[in-house]
Amino acid sequence: MVSSHYLPQRSFFLIQDFGQVRTLNSRCDFSQNLQKRGCDAPFIESPRSGSSLLRSKPLSSKGSGVTQYDVIQIYPQKISLSLRPGDQTSFEVQVRPVEDYPVDLYYLMDLSLSMKDDLDTIRNLGTKLAEEMRKLTSNFRLGFGSFVDKNISPFSYTAPKYQDNPCNGYKLFSNCVPTFDFRHLLSLTDKVDRFNEEVQKQMVSRNRDAPEGGFDAILQAAVCKEKIGWRKEAYHLLVFATDDIPHLALDGKLGGLVHPHDGQCHLNDKNEYSAANKMDYPSLALLGEKLAENNIFLIFAVTKRHYVLYKNLTALIPGTTVEILDQDSKNIIQLIVNAYNNIRSKVELSVWDHPEDLNLALTATCQDGQPLTGLRKCADLKIGDTVSFNVTVDARGCPPKGTRKSFTIRPVGFKDRLEVSVDYHCDCRCTYFTKTNSSRCNSAGTYSCGMCRCEPGHLGVRCECEEGEVDHQHLSACREAEGKQVCSGRGECSCNQCLCYESEFGKIYGTFCECDDFSCARHKGILCSGHGECHCGECKCHAGYIGDNCNCSTETTSCVSDDGKICSGRGSCVCGRCQCTEPGAFGDTCEGDPGQSEHTSLFQTDELCKNRAFQKETDDSNTVQCVYKTENDCVMKFTYSEHANGQSILTALKEPECAVAPNAMTVLLAVVGSILLMGIVLLALWKLVITIHDHREFARFQSARSRARYEMASNPVYKQSIPFHPMETDFHMHSIKSCNGGVH
Repeated sequence: MVSSHYLPQRSFFLIQDFGQVRTLNSRCDFSQNLQKRGCDAPFIESPRSGSSLLRSKPLSSKGSGVTQYDVIQIYPQKISLSLRPGDQTSFEVQVRPVEDYPVDLYYLMDLSLSMKDDLDTIRNLGTKLAEEMRKLTSNFRLGFGSFVDKNISPFSYTAPKYQDNPCNGYKLFSNCVPTFDFRHLLSLTDKVDRFNEEVQKQMVSRNRDAPEGGFDAILQAAVCKEKIGWRKEAYHLLVFATDDIPHLALDGKLGGLVHPHDGQCHLNDKNEYSAANKMDYPSLALLGEKLAENNIFLIFAVTKRHYVLYKNLTALIPGTTVEILDQDSKNIIQLIVNAYNNIRSKVELSVWDHPEDLNLALTATCQDGQPLTGLRKCADLKIGDTVSFNVTVDARGCPPKGTRKSFTIRPVGFKDRLEVSVDYHCDCRCTYFTKTNSSRCNSAGTYSCGMCRCEPGHLGVRCECEEGEVDHQHLSACREAEGKQVCSGRGECSCNQCLCYESEFGKIYGTFCECDDFSCARHKGILCSGHGECHCGECKCHAGYIGDNCNCSTETTSCVSDDGKICSGRGSCVCGRCQCTEPGAFGDTCEGDPGQSEHTSLFQTDELCKNRAFQKETDDSNTVQCVYKTENDCVMKFTYSEHANGQSILTALKEPECAVAPNAMTVLLAVVGSILLMGIVLLALWKLVITIHDHREFARFQSARSRARYEMASNPVYKQSIPFHPMETDFHMHSIKSCNGGVH
């Protein structure tokens, strides 16, 4: 925008009158256009988005020791953004998991009756676990808690005889402690012998249904920070060991619990969960929020038959992993070590308190140095590796003046965070000198930055006209070019200025009403797919989306395979979906291994044969014959077997049998012939029905006529007529007269 303030006196009136030959908007244009029309660069204001560092301590390399409380794992720690709507700015975030970082591990164990053998196994767990974990960190603490379920019906046995011993009358195990929901037994401590002593005291309990109340326990262990003893400067590991599924939110309604969980700590003086019979079980969303809020990594240690269920839960709760627990928990130590190493090998960023009017897009640069657009995590890292993330921020609009907003970027499970404050640049400096009812605007408008904003009913560069006045000699000022319609046919010319019509579809604007916000490309009927703004017929996509109609997401999270690679390294991520480029690769993330031949490329894993094909046993008990129908209606027959070394063997029995598409002319002739044949058949049936009907009617007529002849021949009243003779006329007339005259 051209400014008329902060200028040398000799240039003031020249700049003040700049652009008055055309319209008001001519003072607002691209910088190069303004300079071409005679405005010097020093007089042009164009605020740009930018960022500035407020706190930027360097990354640390080691976690424990004298520098334990000053460890920095994210850089920078605080920045300020100055945003102009529609103008993007970017900044870089670096994360480095340091070596020898302190670890707090809280062991949360299911003490229902089915876990009795597991309790016997972990009685000396503390000592052995501490020995293994000290190979990874010199600063390790251990805590312990247990859970069963809510002590109300139908979740537990509530009859009086079960109150003190819910195993009363149970033949396999007759002695249990009373049912409880969650009990905190040992705060985090480096004295691992205390852990062993506490475990030795424990006994199992019994509940009625299969699911347990473990989610109540997880939430209390997460939010009761003081009682559990979580340190601020440590990794927080919560190991959840169980052999069954959990109760979820709304299950509590079965027991009359209608109040949702409040997410608060409710441990009483005995360190037992006191609100178990007052509130419902927590939801997954609440659980994930509280775990992330307190920087806790949750490790599901579950038996094999429930692995898939808990694996699905990890997708809904960030920072969660799942490991398979042996039936008697023999592998618990190795399980914890593996889970810890898995957690330390990943870095994932999360955004907290994200303002709705900001678009954020992240690009990760992991160990291979390749930027991955839309990705916010890196995997397969070693301790001490540094990864970086480019964060692009774009403001969609202007909040009220003086508004300042902020958000936080945190690596999942880390205490470290980046605080980002946001200031909006929506005005030029010259707006500070705005004057209402200015004489430069004929006392009918507000003078700001060399322009007049006229009061309602007034128009013109200096508000010199009243609405409705038209100078027909200067209509050319309302045409974009010679020969074009006045105001593009979408407005009226008043005082050499276009007044754009209103439209039910949106806003019409521009110097010549040439622009609108509703003529952009759509996707599924939605303007700019809902992921962009329409500016003068062109979609301006929000951060994270591209394309003519902004329907293509640059997010690549859905394309990341289990090994952390985009599309398993066998394809590219296009609009959030993998397009496999390596011959034979298949699957949502191209995870299927490419085959060695054309016939086996569709069947790279035994899962296809087991799950997607029709199976038929053969004479060989180790071989399964499969019949598989492809998308193009080809039928493939092959056998599946496993070699002694564990390798899967697929053998194609013969060439695929594919349906041949019929000839178009043949189909057309067949359809026409069928219609004609059907018409002939219908006509023949109609003729047959009419003929039968006519025969029946004719037979009925013949029968009626025969009956009439019989009746005429046999009726005694009937007299045959006498032939007429002239000589008998007088006699007949006399007889008739005699009758008429009463002679009998």
